[in-house]
Amino acid sequence: MKSENKNKIILDLCGGTGAWSKPYKDAGYDVRLITLPDNDVRDHKPPDNVYGILAAPPCTMFSLARTRAKTPRDFYEGMRAVRACLEIIWACRYPNDSPLSFWCLENPMGYLRQFLGKPVMTFDPYEFGDRYTKKTDLWGYFNIPTKNPVDLNQEELDLCAVNNRCLPSISDFTGSKQKARRAITPRGFATAFFKANQ
Repeated sequence: MKSENKNKIILDLCGGTGAWSKPYKDAGYDVRLITLPDNDVRDHKPPDNVYGILAAPPCTMFSLARTRAKTPRDFYEGMRAVRACLEIIWACRYPNDSPLSFWCLENPMGYLRQFLGKPVMTFDPYEFGDRYTKKTDLWGYFNIPTKNPVDLNQEELDLCAVNNRCLPSISDFTGSKQKARRAITPRGFATAFFKANQ
């Protein structure tokens, strides 16, 4: 099966640790992680024949939780990465013979809705088997992943309420390590999305 996928290019835009695209990489797809510090999505020229695109632009300026930031919210700055992701998606879809099978852009539920409109779907990680909540919006053209929810106990709900859940560990990463750990795509969702969009 891996040999069948080796020519299918998956772009993981602003993908951080690559958690969302990991199931594709494990299945032998040609995954290209375009993320800081080595690659800036705003400077990326996509290759021909892209099969799928996963985009996770930074939520810093769109987050509802941005209440005590030292700098004011700057939607223009926040939209720079979003626009760059959309430009790449459009460039990959323009050719009549484009093999682009799916694309998806995600962001925690917040002010990005005021720019992109109503999302295709919104999910919480617990709906895909991960033991925490974090409402996340998805826009794009993709098959809806199948949910497999778990029941959270009261302690888990209490931790989620104060944004104090147990975070995955990661190696050194650009920017705030804590912020990067909070942004990691939930494993259950990544697996379900892959199964629905191969």
